[in-house]
Amino acid sequence: MTADPDLAGDGPQDRIGRQPLQFPELVALTAAVMALNALAIDMMLPALGIIGSELKAGADNDRQLVVVVYVLGNGVAQLFFGPLVDRFGRRPILLFALFGYVLGSALSVVASSFALLLAARAFQGVMTAATRVAIIAVVRDLTAGRRMAEVMSLAITVFMAAPILAPSFGQLVLMATPWRGIFLVLLLYAVALAIWILWRLPETQNPKDRRPLDLPRILGAYREVVTTRQTIGYTLISALAFGGLFSYIAASEQIFVETFDLGGRFPIVFALIATAQACANLLNATLVRKLGMRRLCHAAILVLATANALHLAVIATYGENLYFFLFFTALSFFAIGFMGANTSALAMEPLGHIAGAAAAANGFAATTVAAFLGGMIARQYDGTTTPIVAGFAILGFLSFLVALLTERGRLFQSGSRA
Repeated sequence: MTADPDLAGDGPQDRIGRQPLQFPELVALTAAVMALNALAIDMMLPALGIIGSELKAGADNDRQLVVVVYVLGNGVAQLFFGPLVDRFGRRPILLFALFGYVLGSALSVVASSFALLLAARAFQGVMTAATRVAIIAVVRDLTAGRRMAEVMSLAITVFMAAPILAPSFGQLVLMATPWRGIFLVLLLYAVALAIWILWRLPETQNPKDRRPLDLPRILGAYREVVTTRQTIGYTLISALAFGGLFSYIAASEQIFVETFDLGGRFPIVFALIATAQACANLLNATLVRKLGMRRLCHAAILVLATANALHLAVIATYGENLYFFLFFTALSFFAIGFMGANTSALAMEPLGHIAGAAAAANGFAATTVAAFLGGMIARQYDGTTTPIVAGFAILGFLSFLVALLTERGRLFQSGSRA
């Protein structure tokens, strides 16, 4: 399928007459697929305490595993789905993954123990790994350069409604049903998404780019990923930044309910902070064509590191304070909003011919590595916000060092496309 770089979907009809996606629908579908992941993580945050109590989880911090095992399964599996997306195409893998996600949601509904729920959650994560790899490959098939960053920014802006509203949705579901109703809602969302893809999405991969499932070829593709300086550098930056994000998400229910005693107001403050990231993505979609991906990304890294260093100083001077926490965490989310789409686009840019493998490697780092780092930081929660803020600060400064190495010390440069 071919497309004008400035208008996704100008190619011919597919063999059953589906018209190619136009730019707005490409953004909307990308957002909807990405939201599947966000909803699966954030909708159950208000229910973690109830789940841990009913299914007899061990220590209080063990309930974080409902989030962590999902993200770990999601990240590891992306390495395996990358070659499948390049071999069998984007659309078949998307539909297969949605069927698996429905099955994982059903298993979560009937889970009778905490261990079984964690297994079902890990399986859900594995299935959404395929959706992420496939949809990013679709975007890379149809767009390139700053246009790809624009699509990703707009999609992330739309899908950011999911983490903003998901805890509130979860809270509403809990008011009407037991916690298992949350997984039933996720199941129905996946069914609706599969119907949309069946109806509207043609295969976007050029048949000439199909790659056989040949182990040497697969390893060669991943070798190209890890030896491409720009790709591996911005993939690591993404992993570090999202490691801080995951640490906050995993511990957020405890922070707002236990540290700040907000009770049922937790979804409201969670939404306020997440709104900052949505605003950043919207601004990024507007600014990226004028300023370039590198300039915006490098500035955001500096903001992330500096804001959390200042936050640590405020905690040391004034102690725990809800309003300072909201301000600095929102500022961190704002910075990550500028980093997410740009790091993904910069990592993918050199490797359009192996988009599935590149998306898989990028997703592996941005989820598995980030979940491992975020999970380790969240496990240090001790009733204060200091471990989370310190983790954000350390990962922010490491991101800055990786950017320096990737760009050979020349930050804030911008080429004609990036």
